[in-house]
Amino acid sequence: MNVWEARWLRAFHMLYYACLALGLVLASGEGAGPGPLTLAIVALMAGWHGFFVARRPRLLGRANPMAFHLAVVCALYIVLVMRDRSFDVVVFGLMPQPYLMLASPWSYVGAVATVLSTFAARGYLDEPGVLWRLVGSSGLVVAIGLFVDYVSRQSAQNRTVGVLEERARLAREIHDTLAQGLSGIVTQLEAAEQAMPDLSAVRKRIALAKELARDNLQEARRSVDALRPGPLAGAGPEAALAEVAARWSRTSGVAAAVAVEGTPRPLPGEVQTTLLRAAQEGLANAARHARAGRVAITLTYMDDEVTLDVFDDGVGFDPDAPGAGYGLAAMRERAVGVGGTLTVESAPGEGTALCLRIPSN
Repeated sequence: MNVWEARWLRAFHMLYYACLALGLVLASGEGAGPGPLTLAIVALMAGWHGFFVARRPRLLGRANPMAFHLAVVCALYIVLVMRDRSFDVVVFGLMPQPYLMLASPWSYVGAVATVLSTFAARGYLDEPGVLWRLVGSSGLVVAIGLFVDYVSRQSAQNRTVGVLEERARLAREIHDTLAQGLSGIVTQLEAAEQAMPDLSAVRKRIALAKELARDNLQEARRSVDALRPGPLAGAGPEAALAEVAARWSRTSGVAAAVAVEGTPRPLPGEVQTTLLRAAQEGLANAARHARAGRVAITLTYMDDEVTLDVFDDGVGFDPDAPGAGYGLAAMRERAVGVGGTLTVESAPGEGTALCLRIPSN
């Protein structure tokens, strides 16, 4: 049971007790007030509900024993109202109880039984035309229950969808931060191994690996704190792209140039994150697969959209070939999430160009 469900249960339990208290207030304002037997019935209803229902949430939804407890409470309600009509108000706290205590479809049976109890308590069962009134009241209570059940199912489905979307987002974050960082560290350590016995070259590669490890540790901590890319903290996308490109150039040994065209303007945080992650993925692919000698990143502000182009002069690949990697799929998911599109133009021997377009209106 989650927090919200527990709060709703407490609210309906409090409604039940509030209605009992209101009945006592109304009865006290009329004549001599409630008698000892009436007070005993009220105390028994309160104690029975508190001990067998409110204090045993793990049993809610089970026909056995909750059907029995509901029947006892309804029987006590009939006796109470027959003695003092001031306690008619208790029905408002009693009506939700079948839906709390019983699972569908027994909850609807319990709701109809509760309606029948109210008719019996008020002496309506002997009146002419009572059948149609009973059918109408029962139909209304069942319709309300069906609506509440539908809303609950929709809420559960929305929570499930939200969990799946959050998992996909976290998967993209892990890929774009930790996976890329670890890949760079492995690359530097492999280069250090190949540079043996040149101690100067080995030290340089190890220093770069340590720098990458520190940067990614800091990025991981920032992601845990706010799941917001570290380079964007306190900086716009232009400065963040320049920082990422400079760091990548130091570790890869490949020149990466960043250019900004158009007039920069404020962008939503998710759009900035998408632009930065796309650039990081393009650089990571250039380092791992492209064997590029140069990478160019261009951020362009247009009237109705912002675009990011990442071009490398590497060996290229076939974007439609199976096993193109998780990175492109993750970038496309990010682009769709902000209403944008991602296109990839590449061919063996002709380099690779990534173009991310995001509407700004």
